[in-house]
Amino acid sequence: MSRVQLALRVSDLEGSIAFYSKLFGAEPAKRRPGYANFAITEPPLKLVLIEGTGDEPTRLDHLGVEVEDGAQVTAATERLTAAGLATVEENDTSCCYALQDKVWVHGPGNEPWEVYVVKGDADTLAKAADSACCATGTTDKATSDDAETAAASACC
Repeated sequence: MSRVQLALRVSDLEGSIAFYSKLFGAEPAKRRPGYANFAITEPPLKLVLIEGTGDEPTRLDHLGVEVEDGAQVTAATERLTAAGLATVEENDTSCCYALQDKVWVHGPGNEPWEVYVVKGDADTLAKAADSACCATGTTDKATSDDAETAAASACC
């Protein structure tokens, strides 16, 4: 089953966990320092909370589609590339306390979207100081230099 991911950067992680636990009637599936995620069944949603700084208002960090296996990431990469979208692939990258394969694209408003599969747990958030979310892994392929630059500066 695929599900949409919404990643939010929040200044009050504990307050946000309490709020979203009540809103969705579910506890976090994973909690780590500065991070929590919810695997909501109905509606199918992966809600990711990443701790921000100070009194910064909650903001969108990135969007995604979590899929079940690497073949679906490969298929999404091929489909998006064939549709003329600039893609950036990351394989075996550690992000948000998980080992993942993923492909990135950006929407018309420069909003970052990832299609990803979680391959296992990782020990760290792996967040780079200058990143909007997780540290960028090795870029295997970019259909344009602009896509690679945008992905590296905007998000995982």
